[in-house]
Amino acid sequence: MKKIISFIFLIFCLFIIGACSDNDENAEDYPTKAVTYSLPFDPGGQSDVEARRQEPYLKESLGQNVNIEYKPGGGGSVGWSELADKKPDGYFFSGINIPHIILQPLGNEDTGYETEDINPVAIFQATPIGIAVDKDSDIDSLDELVDEAKDSPGSITIAGSGTYTGHHIAFLQLQKLADIEMEYVPFDGAAPSLQAFLGGNTDVLLGNSDDLMEQEDEMKILAIGSEKTFEPLPDIPTFKEEGFDMTAGIDRGVAVPPETDEKIIDKLESSFLDILDEDGVEEKMYEEGFEPLRMGHDESQEYIEEMTEEYSEIIEEVED
Repeated sequence: MKKIISFIFLIFCLFIIGACSDNDENAEDYPTKAVTYSLPFDPGGQSDVEARRQEPYLKESLGQNVNIEYKPGGGGSVGWSELADKKPDGYFFSGINIPHIILQPLGNEDTGYETEDINPVAIFQATPIGIAVDKDSDIDSLDELVDEAKDSPGSITIAGSGTYTGHHIAFLQLQKLADIEMEYVPFDGAAPSLQAFLGGNTDVLLGNSDDLMEQEDEMKILAIGSEKTFEPLPDIPTFKEEGFDMTAGIDRGVAVPPETDEKIIDKLESSFLDILDEDGVEEKMYEEGFEPLRMGHDESQEYIEEMTEEYSEIIEEVED
């Protein structure tokens, strides 16, 4: 009986060792079949535009087909919930948006995932958010807008895309830093908020950089949320240059399920970030109103943690 038990134990140990060896080998050989690039939004949006640009380069660097699929719903939460539950083998990764992956769980929504479940590979692009008034407005600068808000608390309306989004957090940050009170009017997407503003339904717009560029002649852009001068709008000051220590925007990247092997993450990180070195890629991003970013896995993780701490403080103040 003891011999039988010992034999079974030996077989069990060999099985575990073999499984571990297989996992190591799979990570070394990755990928050996087609991969799925999931987007948690509808086709045709900004995330889709970038994924389609990346697809041929990823196919070449990974040596496998890249299947782009869409999992829209819940402002991205449906797709990110699926990501959190997927097998960590590298054959399924998802586009991510910051601050969405941070603000959704902080907003006490039933997201189906936590920010900690998102295992970033890289962050490769940003859409700065700018603030604008009508072209015929008497306001010519951010300081003048702040002064008017102080003179008439709560009277100025600002259009933005959704709540617990990049636009909403930009509004909350500006209010806090400028010590003013305005009325945020959320719309179901960037396009509806832009149209409402252009139609005269709000006084101010918090808009995406690509939309601001397209409609530049119809408004006065007072500031932009990039870290430094935004190349496509070189004459527009940043919030920081206007004296407000904040950035505003939507960062895009890609993530894998929790516990994915580091070798797989390294492979994907190189594949995504190397695309930015391809001829014309960064130039095309700028032409379309986007800003190239280069953050690998470690830097992306640190950035998400820093933003989570910063946004948590802002959301706590709002809820109080």
